[in-house]
Amino acid sequence: MYVGSRLVVLQQGHIKLKPKSLSYLEYPSRSLPLTKAFFSQVFGWSFTDYGDQYTAFSLENVDGGFYLSDTVNDPHKGGALTVFYSDKLNEIREEIEQAGGVISQGIFAFPGGHRFHFKEPGGSEFAVWSDCHLE
Repeated sequence: MYVGSRLVVLQQGHIKLKPKSLSYLEYPSRSLPLTKAFFSQVFGWSFTDYGDQYTAFSLENVDGGFYLSDTVNDPHKGGALTVFYSDKLNEIREEIEQAGGVISQGIFAFPGGHRFHFKEPGGSEFAVWSDCHLE
């Protein structure tokens, strides 16, 4: 039996991760305080610090963390691109900019809808997509 989007399996009253499911993501950041403030403000995330060089988050569908690094995630140099979903693309773009994010690629169409790329204040690049009509 599967429970929610957490991809867990109930076995004899115990919760267990579904085998081969995505479970944890880690990202580099040049500034953990700025990264934490940004993701808290825009996405409502909360963090648990493990020393001054690592902070973790726990979401409904995946856990993860940010580690202090001089090198950041850049999809143009071989890094993976993590893409968020929003049903209000223009609204979240404004929220990202207000929280200190920088739009690195403006909104563009692709076969599934529209998306844009941004760099969070710690320097790593992410994207947001939507299948909804632009407001």
